[in-house]
Amino acid sequence: MTSLIAVSGTDIMAWLGQLWWPFVRLSAFLWAMPVFDNPAVTPRSRIILAFFLSFLLLSQLPALPRLDPFSLDGAVITLEQVLFGVIMGLALKMLFEVMAQVGLILSMQMGLSMAMVMDPSSGNQMSLLGNLFWLMTALLFFATNGHLVALQVLVESFHLWPIGEGLYALNLMGIIKLFGWIFASALLVSLPAVVAMLLVNMTFGVASRAAPSLNLFVLGFPMALLLGFVCVFLTLAQTANLFSGLAFEVLTSMRAVMR
Repeated sequence: MTSLIAVSGTDIMAWLGQLWWPFVRLSAFLWAMPVFDNPAVTPRSRIILAFFLSFLLLSQLPALPRLDPFSLDGAVITLEQVLFGVIMGLALKMLFEVMAQVGLILSMQMGLSMAMVMDPSSGNQMSLLGNLFWLMTALLFFATNGHLVALQVLVESFHLWPIGEGLYALNLMGIIKLFGWIFASALLVSLPAVVAMLLVNMTFGVASRAAPSLNLFVLGFPMALLLGFVCVFLTLAQTANLFSGLAFEVLTSMRAVMR
């Protein structure tokens, strides 16, 4: 009878592990994922959402190791799932950071670098235009079912990063390239507006040499600001196309990191 109870207890712990490890990876993913990392989303809400998603995804997951999650091996695997989930959440956050950097670059070119607002998710200050581009990206992310695509990629991660494979499955070079991709993409997206503002500044520089008595502060700043808002309007008009291209690159990079 004692051995039967011991075996039953072992089976129960193994079955618990079948739900525990997907739950840990999903919880870490939601903790690092944009929008869900906002303090307005309570930890209890993230935990409940991760639990229900883990329960729903059990039928689509590959065979999981039957280990006691409270053993030493189970603790190591749990830490691995936290790392995997955080990496995937941060990779998705890169998409939002690119657009925020675009707004920051435009603000600096327009002379609005001092116009800052508090970002509640990080506790840091963000440029006003950066916050605008971030909100536009968030709206497009949910409007285009980006959250469902992210969930699909997360399910694929259980096949490409099987639970118990270890940290050697990580493509570290892909992770480094993904972080460097933020600044390159932000500069590429904002380059037309930066060039336009540079031409404006060059024009007023030539005008100051041709007519030293001209008050450039009175004329130059309003003109630069007006042209800057025109560039912002044109950039926002292309936000949907930019979002599609950047989202494709992010998802491609996430899959590359998992291989």
